[in-house]
Amino acid sequence: MDFKEIKELIRVFDKSELNKLKVKEGEFEISMQRGFEGGTVVATPVSYSAPAQVAAAPIAAPVSSEAAPAILGETINSPMVGTFYSSPSPEAQSFVKEGDTVKKGQTLCILEAMKIMNEVEAEFDCKITKVLVENGSPVEYDMPIFQVEKL
Repeated sequence: MDFKEIKELIRVFDKSELNKLKVKEGEFEISMQRGFEGGTVVATPVSYSAPAQVAAAPIAAPVSSEAAPAILGETINSPMVGTFYSSPSPEAQSFVKEGDTVKKGQTLCILEAMKIMNEVEAEFDCKITKVLVENGSPVEYDMPIFQVEKL
């Protein structure tokens, strides 16, 4: 199953009334389940490879509220855990920058998860007021990545 097929499957699932979906095609398997808020779709690809030993890295929590940027107004949040990329390649310009006006469906960034590059598109027309994540930084599910003004 290629990326476009996965993306279409997610869109169909999002528009359906299903709460869970699991698809298996050969060694590829994907499971989707609606979240608790706003009917969010969570896709989890599973591969069948030899288990690898992974050392857990400690996660630093913010020490004070001053360390976290103040977020005012609407935000666009990460639909998954992954690595944030502001452009399609290191040499290319960012998809969007602060002050840009974007249309619904326009690519905002790429989130890499399990070696799969997932484009994050605007769900509505808006103006990017602040980019909240640095290029190459890890992001968590539902973490604000852009501060926006709806148009």
